[in-house]
Amino acid sequence: MISRKSLALALFGLMLASGTALAQSNEIRIGVALEPPALDPTAGAAEAIDVVVYQNIFEGLVRIDQSGAVQPGLADSWSISEDGLTYRFVLHEGITFHDGTSFDAEDVKFTFDRLLAEDSVNAQKALYAPISAVSVIDPATVEFTLSRPDGLFLFNLGRGDAVIVAPESADSNGTEPIGTGPFAFVQWDRGSRVVLEQYGPYWGDLPALTKATYLFISDTATMTNALLAGDVDGTNNFAPEALAVFEGNPQFKVLVGSTEGETILSTNNRKAPFDDLRVRQAMAHALDRQEIIDGATYGYGVPIGTHFAPHHPYYLDLVGTYPHDLEKAKALLAEAGYPDGFSATLKLPPVAYARLSGQIIASQFAEVGIKLELINAEWAQWLEDVFANKDFDLTIISHVEPFDIGIYANPDYYFGYDNADVQALNETLNATTDEAERQALAQEIQTVIAVDAVNGYLFELAQTGVWNAKLDGMWQNAPVEGVVLRDIHWVE
Repeated sequence: MISRKSLALALFGLMLASGTALAQSNEIRIGVALEPPALDPTAGAAEAIDVVVYQNIFEGLVRIDQSGAVQPGLADSWSISEDGLTYRFVLHEGITFHDGTSFDAEDVKFTFDRLLAEDSVNAQKALYAPISAVSVIDPATVEFTLSRPDGLFLFNLGRGDAVIVAPESADSNGTEPIGTGPFAFVQWDRGSRVVLEQYGPYWGDLPALTKATYLFISDTATMTNALLAGDVDGTNNFAPEALAVFEGNPQFKVLVGSTEGETILSTNNRKAPFDDLRVRQAMAHALDRQEIIDGATYGYGVPIGTHFAPHHPYYLDLVGTYPHDLEKAKALLAEAGYPDGFSATLKLPPVAYARLSGQIIASQFAEVGIKLELINAEWAQWLEDVFANKDFDLTIISHVEPFDIGIYANPDYYFGYDNADVQALNETLNATTDEAERQALAQEIQTVIAVDAVNGYLFELAQTGVWNAKLDGMWQNAPVEGVVLRDIHWVE
Protein backbone atom coordinates (compact mmCIF):
# COMPACT_ATOMS: atom_id res chain seq x y z
CA MET A 1 0.00 0.00 0.00
CA ILE A 2 1.42 3.37 -1.07
CA SER A 3 1.73 6.08 1.58
CA ARG A 4 0.23 9.54 1.23
CA LYS A 5 3.72 10.98 1.20
CA SER A 6 4.79 8.63 -1.62
CA LEU A 7 1.62 9.40 -3.53
CA ALA A 8 2.20 13.13 -3.14
CA LEU A 9 5.79 12.77 -4.33
CA ALA A 10 4.64 10.67 -7.29
CA LEU A 11 2.00 13.23 -8.25
CA PHE A 12 4.55 16.04 -7.88
CA GLY A 13 6.94 14.14 -10.13
CA LEU A 14 4.16 13.62 -12.67
CA MET A 15 3.37 17.32 -12.59
CA LEU A 16 7.04 18.15 -13.15
CA ALA A 17 7.23 15.69 -16.03
CA SER A 18 4.04 17.10 -17.57
CA GLY A 19 5.37 20.61 -17.17
CA THR A 20 8.61 19.64 -18.89
CA ALA A 21 6.72 18.02 -21.74
CA LEU A 22 4.53 21.10 -22.06
CA ALA A 23 7.57 23.36 -22.12
CA GLN A 24 9.26 21.22 -24.74
CA SER A 25 6.11 21.22 -26.88
CA ASN A 26 6.32 25.01 -27.10
CA GLU A 27 9.89 24.98 -28.41
CA ILE A 28 11.32 24.17 -31.82
CA ARG A 29 14.77 23.42 -33.22
CA ILE A 30 15.16 24.15 -36.94
CA GLY A 31 18.08 22.97 -39.02
CA VAL A 32 19.25 25.37 -41.72
CA ALA A 33 22.02 24.84 -44.25
CA LEU A 34 23.69 28.25 -44.09
CA GLU A 35 24.70 30.46 -41.20
CA PRO A 36 23.89 34.15 -41.78
CA PRO A 37 26.89 36.48 -41.99
CA ALA A 38 24.96 39.01 -39.86
CA LEU A 39 21.42 39.44 -38.55
CA ASP A 40 20.38 42.77 -40.06
CA PRO A 41 18.30 42.20 -43.22
CA THR A 42 18.51 45.90 -44.13
CA ALA A 43 22.29 45.73 -44.43
CA GLY A 44 23.01 42.44 -46.20
CA ALA A 45 21.92 40.43 -49.22
CA ALA A 46 22.31 36.88 -47.84
CA GLU A 47 19.09 34.86 -47.87
CA ALA A 48 20.27 33.19 -44.65
CA ILE A 49 19.62 36.44 -42.75
CA ASP A 50 15.92 36.49 -43.63
CA VAL A 51 15.59 32.77 -42.87
CA VAL A 52 16.19 33.61 -39.21
CA VAL A 53 14.84 37.13 -38.69
CA TYR A 54 12.10 37.90 -41.27
CA GLN A 55 8.70 38.35 -39.55
CA ASN A 56 10.23 36.78 -36.45
CA ILE A 57 12.49 39.49 -35.02
CA PHE A 58 11.84 42.24 -37.56
CA GLU A 59 8.61 43.45 -39.15
CA GLY A 60 7.70 45.89 -41.90
CA LEU A 61 4.79 48.23 -42.41
CA VAL A 62 3.23 45.37 -44.35
CA ARG A 63 4.09 41.69 -44.55
CA ILE A 64 4.02 39.09 -47.32
CA ASP A 65 1.94 35.99 -46.67
CA GLN A 66 2.53 32.47 -47.95
CA SER A 67 0.64 33.15 -51.19
CA GLY A 68 2.77 36.21 -51.94
CA ALA A 69 -0.06 38.63 -51.10
CA VAL A 70 0.45 41.84 -49.10
CA GLN A 71 -1.07 41.90 -45.60
CA PRO A 72 -1.10 44.58 -42.87
CA GLY A 73 1.95 44.62 -40.63
CA LEU A 74 3.02 47.46 -38.37
CA ALA A 75 0.59 49.54 -40.42
CA ASP A 76 -3.02 48.80 -39.63
CA SER A 77 -4.26 50.39 -42.86
CA TRP A 78 -3.22 52.61 -45.75
CA SER A 79 -4.64 54.79 -48.47
CA ILE A 80 -3.29 55.64 -51.93
CA SER A 81 -3.87 58.90 -53.80
CA GLU A 82 -5.58 58.77 -57.19
CA ASP A 83 -2.33 59.58 -59.00
CA GLY A 84 -0.54 56.75 -57.18
CA LEU A 85 2.12 59.08 -55.82
CA THR A 86 1.10 59.37 -52.17
CA TYR A 87 0.76 56.50 -49.68
CA ARG A 88 -0.50 57.28 -46.18
CA PHE A 89 -0.11 54.60 -43.49
CA VAL A 90 -1.95 54.46 -40.17
CA LEU A 91 0.20 52.62 -37.65
CA HIS A 92 -0.77 50.30 -34.83
CA GLU A 93 -0.29 52.07 -31.52
CA GLY A 94 1.30 50.77 -28.33
CA ILE A 95 4.04 48.82 -30.09
CA THR A 96 7.46 48.51 -28.51
CA PHE A 97 10.81 47.30 -29.75
CA HIS A 98 12.40 44.43 -27.84
CA ASP A 99 14.53 46.85 -25.79
CA GLY A 100 11.36 48.56 -24.54
CA THR A 101 11.63 51.68 -26.70
CA SER A 102 8.41 52.75 -28.40
CA PHE A 103 7.64 52.41 -32.09
CA ASP A 104 6.04 55.29 -33.99
CA ALA A 105 6.15 57.19 -37.27
CA GLU A 106 9.58 58.67 -36.51
CA ASP A 107 11.04 55.15 -36.63
CA VAL A 108 9.52 54.64 -40.08
CA LYS A 109 11.04 57.86 -41.34
CA PHE A 110 14.40 56.98 -39.80
CA THR A 111 14.34 53.55 -41.44
CA PHE A 112 13.76 54.84 -44.96
CA ASP A 113 16.01 57.89 -44.64
CA ARG A 114 18.73 55.42 -43.64
CA LEU A 115 17.84 53.02 -46.45
CA LEU A 116 18.00 55.77 -49.10
CA ALA A 117 21.06 57.57 -47.74
CA GLU A 118 24.10 57.93 -49.97
CA ASP A 119 26.12 55.59 -47.73
CA SER A 120 23.33 52.99 -47.47
CA VAL A 121 24.44 49.36 -47.71
CA ASN A 122 20.90 48.04 -48.28
CA ALA A 123 21.13 45.26 -50.88
CA GLN A 124 17.86 46.29 -52.58
CA LYS A 125 18.20 50.06 -52.32
CA ALA A 126 17.21 50.45 -56.00
CA LEU A 127 13.74 49.04 -55.29
CA TYR A 128 12.96 52.05 -53.12
CA ALA A 129 14.34 54.70 -55.48
CA PRO A 130 10.82 56.02 -56.30
CA ILE A 131 10.52 57.33 -52.72
CA SER A 132 11.13 61.08 -52.83
CA ALA A 133 10.02 61.93 -49.28
CA VAL A 134 8.84 60.32 -46.03
CA SER A 135 6.79 62.65 -43.81
CA VAL A 136 5.61 62.20 -40.23
CA ILE A 137 2.02 63.45 -40.01
CA ASP A 138 1.65 62.46 -36.36
CA PRO A 139 3.08 59.64 -34.20
CA ALA A 140 0.62 57.13 -35.70
CA THR A 141 0.59 58.36 -39.30
CA VAL A 142 3.33 58.44 -41.91
CA GLU A 143 3.19 59.47 -45.55
CA PHE A 144 5.36 58.41 -48.49
CA THR A 145 5.63 60.60 -51.59
CA LEU A 146 6.81 58.87 -54.76
CA SER A 147 8.47 60.46 -57.77
CA ARG A 148 6.60 58.07 -60.06
CA PRO A 149 3.87 55.46 -59.65
CA ASP A 150 5.16 52.07 -58.54
CA GLY A 151 2.71 49.19 -58.58
CA LEU A 152 5.14 47.00 -56.60
CA PHE A 153 5.64 49.57 -53.86
CA LEU A 154 3.50 47.79 -51.25
CA PHE A 155 5.08 44.40 -52.01
CA ASN A 156 8.56 45.87 -51.72
CA LEU A 157 7.64 47.38 -48.35
CA GLY A 158 6.93 43.84 -47.19
CA ARG A 159 10.39 42.50 -48.03
CA GLY A 160 13.06 41.89 -45.43
CA ASP A 161 15.06 44.80 -46.85
CA ALA A 162 12.37 47.25 -45.63
CA VAL A 163 11.75 46.10 -42.06
CA ILE A 164 11.52 48.90 -39.50
CA VAL A 165 14.50 49.55 -37.26
CA ALA A 166 15.01 52.03 -34.43
CA PRO A 167 17.71 54.71 -34.29
CA GLU A 168 18.68 53.51 -30.80
CA SER A 169 19.63 50.02 -32.03
CA ALA A 170 20.13 50.20 -35.81
CA ASP A 171 23.93 50.21 -35.68
CA SER A 172 24.11 47.01 -33.63
CA ASN A 173 21.39 44.99 -35.38
CA GLY A 174 23.99 42.96 -37.23
CA THR A 175 25.01 41.16 -34.06
CA GLU A 176 22.23 41.97 -31.56
CA PRO A 177 19.05 42.50 -33.59
CA ILE A 178 16.22 44.43 -31.95
CA GLY A 179 12.89 44.57 -33.73
CA THR A 180 9.17 44.63 -33.05
CA GLY A 181 8.38 41.03 -33.96
CA PRO A 182 6.90 38.17 -31.94
CA PHE A 183 10.36 36.77 -31.15
CA ALA A 184 13.32 38.49 -29.49
CA PHE A 185 16.97 37.66 -30.06
CA VAL A 186 18.63 35.78 -27.17
CA GLN A 187 22.03 34.58 -28.35
CA TRP A 188 24.18 33.71 -31.35
CA ASP A 189 26.78 31.00 -30.91
CA ARG A 190 28.86 31.52 -34.04
CA GLY A 191 29.16 28.40 -36.15
CA SER A 192 26.44 26.66 -34.15
CA ARG A 193 23.09 28.31 -33.52
CA VAL A 194 20.87 31.36 -33.03
CA VAL A 195 18.30 31.31 -30.22
CA LEU A 196 15.06 33.33 -30.20
CA GLU A 197 12.42 33.56 -27.49
CA GLN A 198 8.81 34.74 -27.57
CA TYR A 199 8.49 38.47 -26.84
CA GLY A 200 5.79 38.69 -24.17
CA PRO A 201 4.74 42.32 -24.78
CA TYR A 202 4.28 41.65 -28.51
CA TRP A 203 1.59 43.91 -29.94
CA GLY A 204 -0.14 41.19 -32.01
CA ASP A 205 -1.33 37.67 -31.30
CA LEU A 206 1.36 35.75 -29.45
CA PRO A 207 2.66 32.71 -31.32
CA ALA A 208 2.26 29.22 -29.88
CA LEU A 209 6.03 28.74 -29.77
CA THR A 210 7.93 30.18 -26.83
CA LYS A 211 11.43 29.41 -28.11
CA ALA A 212 13.07 28.74 -31.47
CA THR A 213 16.63 27.59 -32.08
CA TYR A 214 18.17 27.70 -35.54
CA LEU A 215 20.96 25.12 -35.87
CA PHE A 216 23.46 25.49 -38.72
CA ILE A 217 23.98 22.14 -40.48
CA SER A 218 25.42 22.36 -43.98
CA ASP A 219 26.05 18.66 -44.64
CA THR A 220 23.10 16.61 -45.95
CA ALA A 221 24.13 13.42 -44.15
CA THR A 222 24.54 15.28 -40.86
CA MET A 223 21.13 16.93 -41.30
CA THR A 224 19.56 13.55 -42.07
CA ASN A 225 21.01 12.03 -38.92
CA ALA A 226 19.93 15.03 -36.81
CA LEU A 227 16.36 14.71 -38.06
CA LEU A 228 16.23 10.95 -37.53
CA ALA A 229 17.72 11.28 -34.04
CA GLY A 230 15.28 14.05 -33.07
CA ASP A 231 18.09 16.55 -32.54
CA VAL A 232 16.25 18.96 -34.85
CA ASP A 233 12.50 19.18 -35.37
CA GLY A 234 12.60 20.15 -39.02
CA THR A 235 14.25 21.98 -41.87
CA ASN A 236 12.68 24.23 -44.46
CA ASN A 237 14.66 23.14 -47.52
CA PHE A 238 16.16 19.67 -47.52
CA ALA A 239 18.23 18.11 -50.31
CA PRO A 240 15.68 16.49 -52.70
CA GLU A 241 17.96 13.57 -53.49
CA ALA A 242 17.75 12.46 -49.84
CA LEU A 243 14.02 12.97 -49.26
CA ALA A 244 13.27 9.28 -49.83
CA VAL A 245 14.59 8.62 -46.32
CA PHE A 246 11.62 10.52 -44.87
CA GLU A 247 8.81 9.86 -47.34
CA GLY A 248 6.41 7.31 -45.95
CA ASN A 249 7.92 7.60 -42.47
CA PRO A 250 4.99 8.42 -40.13
CA GLN A 251 7.31 10.33 -37.80
CA PHE A 252 7.85 13.03 -40.44
CA LYS A 253 5.94 15.15 -42.91
CA VAL A 254 7.52 16.22 -46.19
CA LEU A 255 6.18 19.55 -47.46
CA VAL A 256 6.85 20.18 -51.14
CA GLY A 257 6.04 23.64 -52.42
CA SER A 258 7.45 26.22 -54.80
CA THR A 259 9.93 29.03 -54.37
CA GLU A 260 10.51 32.18 -56.41
CA GLY A 261 13.06 30.30 -58.55
CA GLU A 262 11.80 30.17 -62.13
CA THR A 263 14.20 27.76 -63.84
CA ILE A 264 14.47 28.49 -67.56
CA LEU A 265 16.36 27.44 -70.66
CA SER A 266 17.46 31.00 -71.24
CA THR A 267 17.79 31.82 -74.91
CA ASN A 268 19.80 34.52 -76.68
CA ASN A 269 16.96 36.17 -78.61
CA ARG A 270 19.38 38.54 -80.40
CA LYS A 271 21.25 35.75 -82.11
CA ALA A 272 20.40 33.52 -85.08
CA PRO A 273 18.75 31.09 -85.20
CA PHE A 274 17.06 31.99 -81.89
CA ASP A 275 15.80 35.31 -83.24
CA ASP A 276 13.32 33.25 -85.30
CA LEU A 277 10.09 32.57 -83.40
CA ARG A 278 9.65 29.25 -85.20
CA VAL A 279 12.99 28.01 -83.84
CA ARG A 280 12.06 28.97 -80.30
CA GLN A 281 8.67 27.32 -80.73
CA ALA A 282 10.36 24.16 -82.02
CA MET A 283 12.59 24.05 -78.96
CA ALA A 284 9.56 24.52 -76.72
CA HIS A 285 7.82 21.55 -78.38
CA ALA A 286 11.00 19.45 -78.01
CA LEU A 287 11.14 19.93 -74.24
CA ASP A 288 9.69 17.21 -72.04
CA ARG A 289 9.29 19.07 -68.74
CA GLN A 290 8.36 16.05 -66.67
CA GLU A 291 11.45 14.15 -67.77
CA ILE A 292 13.57 17.17 -66.83
CA ILE A 293 11.84 17.55 -63.46
CA ASP A 294 12.21 13.86 -62.69
CA GLY A 295 15.89 13.79 -63.63
CA ALA A 296 17.11 17.17 -62.37
CA THR A 297 14.97 17.69 -59.25
CA TYR A 298 14.11 14.09 -58.36
CA GLY A 299 10.51 14.86 -59.24
CA TYR A 300 10.10 17.84 -56.92
CA GLY A 301 10.10 20.76 -59.35
CA VAL A 302 6.79 22.43 -60.26
CA PRO A 303 6.23 22.71 -64.04
CA ILE A 304 5.85 26.25 -65.41
CA GLY A 305 4.86 27.57 -68.83
CA THR A 306 5.87 31.18 -68.28
CA HIS A 307 8.06 33.29 -66.02
CA PHE A 308 5.91 33.43 -62.90
CA ALA A 309 5.72 31.55 -59.60
CA PRO A 310 2.80 29.08 -59.42
CA HIS A 311 1.98 30.02 -55.81
CA HIS A 312 1.42 33.69 -56.69
CA PRO A 313 -2.21 34.89 -56.95
CA TYR A 314 -1.46 36.43 -60.37
CA TYR A 315 -0.14 33.16 -61.82
CA LEU A 316 -1.65 31.91 -65.06
CA ASP A 317 -1.15 28.25 -65.95
CA LEU A 318 0.35 28.24 -69.46
CA VAL A 319 2.17 24.91 -69.27
CA GLY A 320 0.12 23.61 -72.19
CA THR A 321 1.09 26.42 -74.61
CA TYR A 322 3.63 24.20 -76.41
CA PRO A 323 3.02 20.55 -75.52
CA HIS A 324 5.76 17.98 -76.03
CA ASP A 325 5.49 17.15 -79.75
CA LEU A 326 8.60 16.05 -81.65
CA GLU A 327 6.94 16.00 -85.06
CA LYS A 328 5.67 19.55 -84.62
CA ALA A 329 9.16 20.61 -83.51
CA LYS A 330 10.74 19.07 -86.63
CA ALA A 331 8.15 20.72 -88.89
CA LEU A 332 8.80 24.16 -87.37
CA LEU A 333 12.57 23.74 -87.77
CA ALA A 334 12.10 22.80 -91.42
CA GLU A 335 9.83 25.78 -91.95
CA ALA A 336 12.50 28.03 -90.42
CA GLY A 337 15.12 26.63 -92.83
CA TYR A 338 16.72 24.03 -90.54
CA PRO A 339 15.36 20.68 -91.77
CA ASP A 340 18.41 18.90 -90.38
CA GLY A 341 18.53 20.96 -87.20
CA PHE A 342 21.55 23.02 -86.13
CA SER A 343 24.37 23.12 -83.58
CA ALA A 344 24.54 25.39 -80.54
CA THR A 345 26.26 25.75 -77.18
CA LEU A 346 24.63 25.37 -73.77
CA LYS A 347 26.61 27.09 -70.99
CA LEU A 348 25.86 25.68 -67.55
CA PRO A 349 26.56 27.31 -64.17
CA PRO A 350 27.86 25.10 -61.30
CA VAL A 351 24.57 24.08 -59.73
CA ALA A 352 23.17 20.57 -59.85
CA TYR A 353 19.76 21.48 -61.32
CA ALA A 354 21.46 23.23 -64.29
CA ARG A 355 24.04 20.55 -65.03
CA LEU A 356 21.50 17.72 -64.77
CA SER A 357 18.86 19.61 -66.80
CA GLY A 358 21.47 20.37 -69.47
CA GLN A 359 22.25 16.71 -70.05
CA ILE A 360 18.57 15.83 -70.33
CA ILE A 361 17.74 18.73 -72.66
CA ALA A 362 20.71 17.88 -74.91
CA SER A 363 19.27 14.39 -75.31
CA GLN A 364 15.76 15.71 -76.00
CA PHE A 365 16.96 18.27 -78.56
CA ALA A 366 19.04 15.63 -80.35
CA GLU A 367 15.77 13.88 -81.22
CA VAL A 368 14.82 16.83 -83.46
CA GLY A 369 18.30 17.45 -84.86
CA ILE A 370 19.50 20.19 -82.49
CA LYS A 371 23.01 19.28 -81.37
CA LEU A 372 24.13 20.95 -78.14
CA GLU A 373 27.68 21.32 -76.87
CA LEU A 374 27.58 21.44 -73.08
CA ILE A 375 30.01 23.94 -71.57
CA ASN A 376 30.40 23.92 -67.78
CA ALA A 377 31.23 27.31 -66.27
CA GLU A 378 32.06 28.46 -62.76
CA TRP A 379 29.92 31.28 -61.32
CA ALA A 380 32.39 34.06 -62.03
CA GLN A 381 32.79 32.92 -65.63
CA TRP A 382 29.02 32.50 -66.09
CA LEU A 383 28.32 35.97 -64.70
CA GLU A 384 30.92 37.55 -66.97
CA ASP A 385 30.29 35.61 -70.18
CA VAL A 386 26.54 35.03 -70.07
CA PHE A 387 24.98 37.65 -67.82
CA ALA A 388 27.30 40.60 -68.45
CA ASN A 389 28.70 40.06 -71.96
CA LYS A 390 25.72 38.12 -73.37
CA ASP A 391 28.15 35.70 -74.99
CA PHE A 392 26.02 32.55 -75.18
CA ASP A 393 23.49 30.61 -77.22
CA LEU A 394 21.58 28.88 -74.43
CA THR A 395 21.97 28.57 -70.68
CA ILE A 396 19.99 27.22 -67.71
CA ILE A 397 19.41 29.34 -64.64
CA SER A 398 16.88 29.94 -61.87
CA HIS A 399 15.66 33.53 -61.50
CA VAL A 400 14.91 33.85 -57.79
CA GLU A 401 13.81 37.47 -57.40
CA PRO A 402 10.09 37.82 -56.51
CA PHE A 403 7.79 39.24 -59.22
CA ASP A 404 10.60 39.79 -61.72
CA ILE A 405 8.54 39.58 -64.90
CA GLY A 406 9.65 43.16 -65.63
CA ILE A 407 12.98 41.82 -66.94
CA TYR A 408 11.11 40.99 -70.16
CA ALA A 409 10.53 44.71 -70.68
CA ASN A 410 14.27 45.40 -70.72
CA PRO A 411 15.75 44.80 -74.20
CA ASP A 412 19.26 45.14 -72.75
CA TYR A 413 18.72 42.24 -70.36
CA TYR A 414 20.98 39.29 -71.07
CA PHE A 415 18.48 37.21 -73.07
CA GLY A 416 17.76 40.19 -75.35
CA TYR A 417 13.98 40.12 -75.75
CA ASP A 418 12.70 43.31 -77.37
CA ASN A 419 8.91 43.59 -77.55
CA ALA A 420 7.31 47.05 -77.53
CA ASP A 421 3.94 45.64 -76.44
CA VAL A 422 5.44 43.98 -73.37
CA GLN A 423 7.34 47.15 -72.54
CA ALA A 424 4.12 49.17 -72.68
CA LEU A 425 2.22 46.61 -70.62
CA ASN A 426 4.95 46.56 -68.00
CA GLU A 427 5.01 50.36 -67.80
CA THR A 428 1.25 50.33 -67.20
CA LEU A 429 1.63 47.54 -64.64
CA ASN A 430 4.24 49.52 -62.72
CA ALA A 431 1.92 52.53 -62.59
CA THR A 432 -1.17 50.56 -61.53
CA THR A 433 -2.20 49.97 -57.93
CA ASP A 434 -5.63 48.34 -58.38
CA GLU A 435 -5.16 44.64 -57.67
CA ALA A 436 -7.61 43.36 -60.28
CA GLU A 437 -6.04 45.53 -62.98
CA ARG A 438 -2.55 44.50 -61.92
CA GLN A 439 -3.47 40.84 -62.12
CA ALA A 440 -4.93 41.24 -65.62
CA LEU A 441 -1.83 43.09 -66.84
CA ALA A 442 0.57 40.57 -65.27
CA GLN A 443 -1.34 37.71 -66.85
CA GLU A 444 -1.29 39.41 -70.24
CA ILE A 445 2.51 39.72 -70.04
CA GLN A 446 2.75 36.09 -68.94
CA THR A 447 0.74 35.05 -71.99
CA VAL A 448 2.74 37.10 -74.49
CA ILE A 449 6.12 35.79 -73.36
CA ALA A 450 4.79 32.22 -73.26
CA VAL A 451 3.44 32.44 -76.82
CA ASP A 452 6.67 34.12 -77.96
CA ALA A 453 8.63 31.24 -76.37
CA VAL A 454 11.17 33.83 -75.24
CA ASN A 455 12.84 31.16 -73.09
CA GLY A 456 12.23 27.52 -72.40
CA TYR A 457 10.10 27.55 -69.24
CA LEU A 458 11.02 24.44 -67.29
CA PHE A 459 10.12 24.37 -63.60
CA GLU A 460 9.89 26.31 -60.38
CA LEU A 461 12.53 25.28 -57.89
CA ALA A 462 10.82 23.38 -55.12
CA GLN A 463 10.91 24.11 -51.42
CA THR A 464 11.27 20.69 -49.83
CA GLY A 465 10.76 20.84 -46.10
CA VAL A 466 11.10 17.90 -43.71
CA TRP A 467 9.35 18.32 -40.36
CA ASN A 468 8.33 16.36 -37.31
CA ALA A 469 4.87 14.96 -38.06
CA LYS A 470 3.49 16.62 -34.94
CA LEU A 471 4.33 20.12 -36.21
CA ASP A 472 1.91 22.23 -38.19
CA GLY A 473 1.74 25.77 -39.57
CA MET A 474 4.96 25.77 -41.62
CA TRP A 475 4.97 27.54 -44.98
CA GLN A 476 4.81 25.09 -47.86
CA ASN A 477 5.75 27.73 -50.44
CA ALA A 478 8.40 30.43 -50.26
CA PRO A 479 7.25 33.67 -51.96
CA VAL A 480 9.95 35.49 -49.97
CA GLU A 481 12.96 34.32 -48.01
CA GLY A 482 12.35 33.27 -44.43
CA VAL A 483 11.14 30.62 -42.02
CA VAL A 484 8.15 32.40 -40.52
CA LEU A 485 7.42 31.09 -37.02
CA ARG A 486 4.17 32.86 -36.15
CA ASP A 487 1.83 29.98 -37.14
CA ILE A 488 4.02 26.99 -36.29
CA HIS A 489 2.69 24.87 -33.45
CA TRP A 490 2.76 21.36 -32.06
CA VAL A 491 -0.30 19.13 -32.43
CA GLU A 492 -1.24 15.90 -30.70
